Amino acid sequence: MRDLSLKSVFNRILDVAPLPAALLAAFVVASILLVTLNAAPGQAFASMLQGAFGTENATAETLVKAIPILFVAIGICVAFRGGVINIGGEGQMIAGALAGVTTALVLADAPGPVIIIVSLLAGFLAGALYGGLAGFLKAYFNVNEILSTIMLNQIAVQMMNYLLNGPLLDPTEAGLNHIPKTARIVRDAQLPNLPIVLPDGLAALVGLENVELFARTRLHLGLLIAVILAFVMYVLLWRTTIGYRIRAVGQNERASRYAGINVRRQTVLAMLLAGGMAGLAGVVQVLGLQYRLQTDGSPTGFTANAGFNGIVAALFGGLNPLGAIPASVFFGGLLVGAQKMQRDLAVPAALITAINGLIVVFVVSSQYFMRRRARRRVMASTPPAETPPAAAPAPALEQKI
Repeated sequence: MRDLSLKSVFNRILDVAPLPAALLAAFVVASILLVTLNAAPGQAFASMLQGAFGTENATAETLVKAIPILFVAIGICVAFRGGVINIGGEGQMIAGALAGVTTALVLADAPGPVIIIVSLLAGFLAGALYGGLAGFLKAYFNVNEILSTIMLNQIAVQMMNYLLNGPLLDPTEAGLNHIPKTARIVRDAQLPNLPIVLPDGLAALVGLENVELFARTRLHLGLLIAVILAFVMYVLLWRTTIGYRIRAVGQNERASRYAGINVRRQTVLAMLLAGGMAGLAGVVQVLGLQYRLQTDGSPTGFTANAGFNGIVAALFGGLNPLGAIPASVFFGGLLVGAQKMQRDLAVPAALITAINGLIVVFVVSSQYFMRRRARRRVMASTPPAETPPAAAPAPALEQKI
């Protein structure tokens, strides 16, 4: 019994080891890059950690960066579990932001809660329709979803540039050498801040003078919305028949079709949900942080690469909405900490982009190891097929004389 228990613990460790090992390998390669840049890796990583979590404001900025990444990562988990590779988070974010900010401007005279709820719903629907378009093309016309979502990203950027320079342009900027942007939404439409109230004893224990953590920071209600939706999507995927069908299609499309599952419907549904989550990321950025939609004309002028960082966070979180929560905070910390590392050591903050890429490479590579272990476990648990007994030789026909 003791040996079996130790073997079980060892197997569980091996099941979760590939992700930490992938992270460690990525940072080892990053250390080599830092050495080539004449920077001490230990000092660089310490500066990054201090910049990401060293102060209350730094932690809040990390969480703010993590919010859109988490929304996109949740959608990526749904899409990938459904067997669809969604690279269109950037375009879906833009579609959701355009719909959400337009709704907030049109409903400027409505009560604040009504503006917020309707704007969030509009952003979700716009992102869902934009993502669902790629899912529809994939399901009914076998259009490669990687190509279609990338092209839809570019269409969304050009659509945003046109609208922000025309119909949605802030009236005060008309006729000037303006920055493409919408008018500012009313204060009642802005997502409230998200202070965390600590008990007096706990606040004194950690050395805080104010019991309200993050009260003077930019952290907003979008974080709570994203975390709640992560739990909702986890329940949907693993505790409902809808989620079972989505995951079944992702595991084996032919077997799902044979079992009577409408594969096309599940493919479109997965992309609808993925696009809706990314659309929420866009509208939450407007309502909670920027209070208007503006861009420099580039794809990342508004999204800040959250659409692609969400893919990395989803992969690192094991394509699980709950795992995406700490993964998004981790990558938000990388982005915020990179700025301090650049200031302290003159190391380019673009190194974080390289680290993200390395993490993707090693995480995807670790999936091969995990699949091999799963295959071996299935083979070990399957009893060998019994060899049927040899058939007795048929009696020879007696020849009649």
